[in-house]
Amino acid sequence: MIREVVKIDEELCDGCGECIPNCHEGALQMIDGKARLISDLMCDGLGACLGHCPQGAIEIEKREAEPYNETKVMEIMVEKGENTVVAHLQHLKEHNETEFLKEGIAYLKENEASLKFSLQEVMNRVHNARVEEEQLACGCAGSEARSFAPRSEVVTGAVPAAGAFTMAGGVQNEQPSELRQWPVQMHLINPSASYFQETDLVLAADCVAFSLGNFHSKWLKGKTLTIACPKLDSGLEEYVSKITALIDEAKINTLTVMMMQVPCCGGLLQMVKMAAGQATRKVPIKSVIVGVEGEILQEDWI
Repeated sequence: MIREVVKIDEELCDGCGECIPNCHEGALQMIDGKARLISDLMCDGLGACLGHCPQGAIEIEKREAEPYNETKVMEIMVEKGENTVVAHLQHLKEHNETEFLKEGIAYLKENEASLKFSLQEVMNRVHNARVEEEQLACGCAGSEARSFAPRSEVVTGAVPAAGAFTMAGGVQNEQPSELRQWPVQMHLINPSASYFQETDLVLAADCVAFSLGNFHSKWLKGKTLTIACPKLDSGLEEYVSKITALIDEAKINTLTVMMMQVPCCGGLLQMVKMAAGQATRKVPIKSVIVGVEGEILQEDWI
């Protein structure tokens, strides 16, 4: 798939750090006096950091990218030294990329004899050190990738007679959220995130959840989610690439496309068909049309 990834010219970088707070995914950190891309996995290529480099040391590189490979990434990180390796592994840990974290540590163990730093020290820093404020400031919390149990699974106590659920902390909510991952907007999602692996995916037009009263309980429960608007969103070709990656690399089990009955929403299904045509795997795809008054008008496997 074609990916856009930040590229830093370390000769031009003077270590001012102005790019760090503007990295939406937390993929940039200051390491040994230079801005470093510590995780290709989390770089969304949106380029929010570009306008904040006074030296012009940052650019977006568009290239054909193979599926994410933690071993190859670790080969690069190791050459940059202990601090970069620790930052990369902590980054994976903070974003709940458990499998990639295990792969990275396994690589270090397999190559311990050739490392120029102490493996035990790296392990101690990754697993025991608290995340400092400057590390948390490296990205926008609103686009930080995370997975979590849906609210319906953290309900405690008996169900009240009126049918309202008692949430943790005593908050009443008649309809618990079934959302289990973040972010959900198509421009912000990363198809390589572990929570997409072998899941049933819902791709919903932005307006669908506002129209369907039972969207969470019937359509989202047990599934992962992405949302998009084929009329108002830009860069739709990137959506096609990401859907293709979700099919081929994340190996999603099924894909449910939910659209409103308005004509412009049909573009969402067209993007899915284009992606499916480019993918090497085949997955069952369901098309669901939602009326503006909240009714299901059509539901078909295509």
